[in-house]
Amino acid sequence: MDDKSPGSEKRRYHHGDLPAALLEAALRVLVRDGLAGVGLRAIAREAGVSHTAPKHHFGDLANLLSELAALGFQRLAAALFEATDACEDNARRRRMVAKTYVHFAAQNPELFGLMFRNEIISLANQNLLNAMRHALFMMARSVSSEAGDGQAAMDDEAAMRITVAWAYLHGLATLLIDKRLNGLAKASSFGTAPALVESVLEKVTLTIQLPWNTPG
Repeated sequence: MDDKSPGSEKRRYHHGDLPAALLEAALRVLVRDGLAGVGLRAIAREAGVSHTAPKHHFGDLANLLSELAALGFQRLAAALFEATDACEDNARRRRMVAKTYVHFAAQNPELFGLMFRNEIISLANQNLLNAMRHALFMMARSVSSEAGDGQAAMDDEAAMRITVAWAYLHGLATLLIDKRLNGLAKASSFGTAPALVESVLEKVTLTIQLPWNTPG
């Protein structure tokens, strides 16, 4: 029988899993109701806990959403690692990074959108900053060996290569999520936007021509 007696909530979460449960509840609310529906009371209701619990653990909604965004970057990093861990060929690794980034975005559109909403989340949140740096520089290292870990300086060529690659993948993911490719897909033999994007990810090789490498 479930324990519904006073104090059972405290006993249930005394090992410290309530913050994680609240983040998972926040994610469910975000997916179901959109960002406009995410509030501390809504999250508490979803988690089945006191309405004061989210504020007690996270302070305010902005910090909770920042932690949720951090969770998103952690999951993206884990997906990138799983997809590339066994890759020995650099070209294959880059292809898998591209696919993983776009697939993660398409499969988690609400969370992916939150991860880049700087007017809502705060880069003053250290967990978010660390998670973001880890995920994005894991991706960057597949483009340039000079990417490092985001702490040390890199040369201009590496910075430009990473910027172009990231813009390409992020733009492709955003176009897919926002359903901007449906017309192109229907006008071609692909039929659907996901099929079009999958073909781009599989067949298109992004060539970055830097100024100092241009002949003549």
